[in-house]
Amino acid sequence: MIERIETGRRMSKIVKHGGVAYLAGQVGDGATVAEQTRDCLSRIEALLATAGSSPERILQAVIWLADIDDFDEMNAVWDAWVPEGHAPARACGEARLARSDLKVEIIVTAAC
Repeated sequence: MIERIETGRRMSKIVKHGGVAYLAGQVGDGATVAEQTRDCLSRIEALLATAGSSPERILQAVIWLADIDDFDEMNAVWDAWVPEGHAPARACGEARLARSDLKVEIIVTAAC
């Protein structure tokens, strides 16, 4: 069975299937990549809770940075957030994001 949560015309914020939650890409508010990353991770935590999951159950994360030079600043926030011993498989790359003010977008897949 496929369960869609917070579904709009274009996308669902969460899709659950087979004990796995797939989250839509999340962005955050703030002037710096650190602020946006913190806000983004807060949104991810809330969605994971809605899906019946948590940061400890993240299987994979894909991170897009508008400027790869922000890699270290984003990682400082990420490293402080990821629960010790529960680092997911992860990729990070540079991409032009949907709006010019966005600095980071994170896509997460987690076990429920």
